[in-house]
Amino acid sequence: MAGSLKREPSDAVEESHEINVTPLIDVMLVLLIIFMVAAPLSTVDVPVDLPTSNAQPKPRPAEPLFITVKADLTLAIGNDPLPREAIKAALDARTKGDTEQRVFVRADRSVDYGSLMDAMNLLRSAGYLKIGLVGLEAAPQAGAPAGATGGGKP
Repeated sequence: MAGSLKREPSDAVEESHEINVTPLIDVMLVLLIIFMVAAPLSTVDVPVDLPTSNAQPKPRPAEPLFITVKADLTLAIGNDPLPREAIKAALDARTKGDTEQRVFVRADRSVDYGSLMDAMNLLRSAGYLKIGLVGLEAAPQAGAPAGATGGGKP
């Protein structure tokens, strides 16, 4: 035991300027135990014997079919304007009646969600259920980190 046999006449308690590390060690031990318990749980694998696929990938269409919803809510197939009531006839003419062909829908930025859904419902009522949505990828801005997108137009 360390102690002092000398008594000072002032009976003042001497201040200790050392850091008490006991709470720090307690917290570190608790964290160590938590990580020791949690680490094996995060690496649990379920063995699954997946079947192999022998299907050939479908070739991409030579000319994809685009339906465009313009800012004034008119429709176009490719670059040709199209009235809403003639969409089935125009699609059947382009696809030769193949309703299994994928139709790509692109819309102007100012088109609201409801109007886009109306156009997709027109496609569905015409029998075209394979619909893909087309969007523009934003170009990274100068000085921006990779993966960051700007709020402006690309």
